[in-house]
Amino acid sequence: VSVVKKSFPYGSHELSLETGEVARQAGGSVIVTIDDTVVLVTAVAMKDADAGRDFFPLTVNYQEKTFAAGKIPGGFFKREGRPAEKETLTSRLIDRPLRPLFPKEFRNEVQVIAT
Repeated sequence: VSVVKKSFPYGSHELSLETGEVARQAGGSVIVTIDDTVVLVTAVAMKDADAGRDFFPLTVNYQEKTFAAGKIPGGFFKREGRPAEKETLTSRLIDRPLRPLFPKEFRNEVQVIAT
């Protein structure tokens, strides 16, 4: 798979999109860079829908890694905890504009993860 990298101005910032190098097992992946912010977005979909499903199962997870933000959790637990309210709201902000882009009859399970 060849690496594709595109950069273009976005307002007063430079936006860069890169795909083809990381997360190759996902159906699609892109690294989005703007200023000092870097986000890896991956998407996977089931090949076939489960029989009898009458809804579109789209799952969107946004995770801000504490170590990437320069915040190391104190105390005994050094792992990422449950999603913060900001992460849940950001996941919804990603979900809302994506959902109408899929055909009405599409029933395959889709997961989008942004870290």
